[in-house]
Amino acid sequence: MPTENKTVDSILQLITEIKEYVILQKDYAKLELVEKLTILISTLIMVLVITLLGIVTLFYVLFALVYVLEPLVGGLPTSLSIIAVISLLIMAFLAIFRKKIIINPLTKFLVKLFLQDSNK
Repeated sequence: MPTENKTVDSILQLITEIKEYVILQKDYAKLELVEKLTILISTLIMVLVITLLGIVTLFYVLFALVYVLEPLVGGLPTSLSIIAVISLLIMAFLAIFRKKIIINPLTKFLVKLFLQDSNK
């Protein structure tokens, strides 16, 4: 009988240890998720701020270029048209190469963030 009692105690202790292990793994997964989401959100905010500042800067540079071109092309409407064409070309370039410029780097970043082991 004493060996049966020891076996039952061992099994109960094993079950308790397994429950504790599962709880710890769940907590670890939560912490890792929070860490990765924090990195993701902070990176997205940084990219958004840089993009907005870049757009504003590009706007002012193109607007300044309008006044630089005005005496060279013969008037404000012509220089505005040239800048509009330049803006359309930039948008077309971004649309054509969006996979190479936007999608691939974003995919690589997300794969690196979520699929690589954080212990390395």
